[in-house]
Amino acid sequence: MQPPVAAVIEAHRTLERLVAGMSDQQVAEASALPGWSRGHVLAHLADNARMFARLAEHALRGELVAGYDGGVDERNAIIEATAGRSAAEHRTQLAAHAAGLEASWARAADMDWIRPVTFRNADLAATVYARWREAWIHMVDLELGVRPDDWPADLAAHAIDFLLGRLPAGTRVHAEDLDRQWSVGDGPPDTVVTGGVRDLAAWLAGRTPLVSPVATEGRLPALGPWPPHPPQRRDRL
Repeated sequence: MQPPVAAVIEAHRTLERLVAGMSDQQVAEASALPGWSRGHVLAHLADNARMFARLAEHALRGELVAGYDGGVDERNAIIEATAGRSAAEHRTQLAAHAAGLEASWARAADMDWIRPVTFRNADLAATVYARWREAWIHMVDLELGVRPDDWPADLAAHAIDFLLGRLPAGTRVHAEDLDRQWSVGDGPPDTVVTGGVRDLAAWLAGRTPLVSPVATEGRLPALGPWPPHPPQRRDRL
């Protein structure tokens, strides 16, 4: 099954339009993420594309490498070192690394998408979905006009798939506008959380939905941690 490369490319174009008129002052202002300026979010988005391109280039050669040789410390250091770029520099880096990632994916044949990568012990296709999430979720964090209700419905449904593990067993999620349900665990649900697919995805992602989902118990269940990112190497090719 082909991953949604075209949808990620469209997300990249949306991000480019979003930051096109951004000023240096706006870059330095706080984002929606605690402790991060907009510059931190932009630095992360640019380097995230570079990292996924690195994984893709090696995967296409049948090689497994870490996204960051220095792990999360290297990732964080890169973000801190580059967050203070000017708006123009951020735009240049975002465009360059997005283009590099798209070029790497363009060389992938159908069978290449199942090549393993170290990111989440998954395959190359999973990095396309991950970039899709990163782009749209962090566009909301920039607080420049994109909101969860701007997310594509299929992106929101995918985000629910990915984030469902944050919910306790016995929870069912019902997207009214898609008439689609997700269940955590087997058996009848203890709690049913209902809302629009974008609002449900935003809530699960820890972002503010346009309309808060509603739970049958009257209180939304507490969210567990974000799905873990195990660094261990996979064995199959």
